[in-house]
Amino acid sequence: MRRLRYPGSGFLLVALGAALWGTDALFRRSLALDLPASTVVFWEHLILVLLTLPFLVKFARNMPSLDRWDVTAILFMGAGASAVATILFTQAFTYGDPTTPLLIQKLQPVIVILAAYLLLSERLRPRSGLYFGFAVGGAYLISFSDPTDVGIDEIAPALLAAGAAILWAMGTVVGRHLTAKIAPSQLTAIRFAVGLPTAGIILVVRGEGAAAMNMESSDIAALLALAFVPGLAALVVYYRGLSVTYAANATLAELAFPLTAILIGWSVFDTVPTASQWAGIAILTATITVMSLAARDGPDTLGVRSLETANSPERSEVRRDVGSTGLK
Repeated sequence: MRRLRYPGSGFLLVALGAALWGTDALFRRSLALDLPASTVVFWEHLILVLLTLPFLVKFARNMPSLDRWDVTAILFMGAGASAVATILFTQAFTYGDPTTPLLIQKLQPVIVILAAYLLLSERLRPRSGLYFGFAVGGAYLISFSDPTDVGIDEIAPALLAAGAAILWAMGTVVGRHLTAKIAPSQLTAIRFAVGLPTAGIILVVRGEGAAAMNMESSDIAALLALAFVPGLAALVVYYRGLSVTYAANATLAELAFPLTAILIGWSVFDTVPTASQWAGIAILTATITVMSLAARDGPDTLGVRSLETANSPERSEVRRDVGSTGLK
């Protein structure tokens, strides 16, 4: 593991990257309220494809041998884990809550572990079921201001955000083996390149092509900011720090993500979590932290690779990402 010049700088960079992901609602919420979700995601992917085009060209020039499973994984990552997941995530913001959709993404590490067990036959720790129970319980408390009185207007955004988290986590699992053949930067570019036509098809099928061509300058500015700040900048800073930071420490640094989301929700959107939501945040955060600390026992037990990969809410083995949101 490479060392940075100043002690602790890797931890601080991971925290900064996570904090940048936490700013997602600043840009995505206003766009979701002004434009159809498919329009937002189409333009977001187009901008990201342009930003990552050099990596896509490099992949095309040195394309490795890909089997049928590799191609299937790439298609799922781009179409499902990028385009569809981001549309679900964006749609969740149309219900007004700027914080819950982001916080629900902290479920991703747990989903990754469960999916890896079901799809890849990776071993589960004996206490994995306990982790899963606590994580789901924490997510439930986060989703509803009053967990004893849940309305339809609260169920819908929670399900949309959870659906996005599941697809992002599944993208992590099915694409994990691709990192042995494709560099993370190139895999990121491929992901967006496949996601772009998928988002375009969804846009046309939903009859929202006209809205995509008629945007105000403020929408264009928000889209650019969305792609650059919680997108590209967060990705670069996060992975610069992660390359010199242990997974357990990185997970602690990623607490900057929910804290930033909560702070923005309170200061910008005037939304403050209720007592039960704070309890859910504490339970989910503690569960992920304990999982990360337990993963230090050894790489042969499910947890180390899965948790490192997931902790980027992409975002996928090249990110979001567990957690976090940013480039998912």
